Amino acid sequence: MEKSTQQNVKVIADVIDSQGFRANVGIILSNKECQLFWGRRVGQNAWQFPQGGIKSHESPLEAMYRELEEEVGLRPQHVEVLGCTNHWLRYHLPPRFIRKNCDPVCIGQKQIWFMLRVLCDETEFCFDRVTKPEFDDFRWVRYWTPIREVVYFKRGVYARALRELAPLLFPDGPPGRRPRQSPGQAAAS
Repeated sequence: MEKSTQQNVKVIADVIDSQGFRANVGIILSNKECQLFWGRRVGQNAWQFPQGGIKSHESPLEAMYRELEEEVGLRPQHVEVLGCTNHWLRYHLPPRFIRKNCDPVCIGQKQIWFMLRVLCDETEFCFDRVTKPEFDDFRWVRYWTPIREVVYFKRGVYARALRELAPLLFPDGPPGRRPRQSPGQAAAS
């Protein structure tokens, strides 16, 4: 095996733990109205929070700042870190997304989630600072909206992160989630 290939395997092994979870950070950006940044993935009708892997030499905070700049174009002076989750939050990938021919096999992600407040104007957002951008658009959404709109296998981890971090934005309690209405209820109201 070539030396560069050996180094790549070591980096992958460093960030995928013994249970098969890849170390990752999730980033929740909030504005002064306590709305959340909701990014549209390039060329898709799929929306999510910024997130990305932690490199073997990085702390979660360092990875968060790197991913923030790569995916949204923001630098540390553009945000205030309000806090982060106390522990890793995990989700499993659906079987069809697991690359069984990789070693080690990654079965999901373990994430530290950060809550940030944006301090700059939206004109500072820049999605093409890297050659392969993650997002091509964004919108501000209500606090609980991402749980309904993110891809199904991330809903649980999004709910856990938002519940844990809500007091950072809402010290008197988060806004209530509206119960889903059945089609018959929606028509009757």
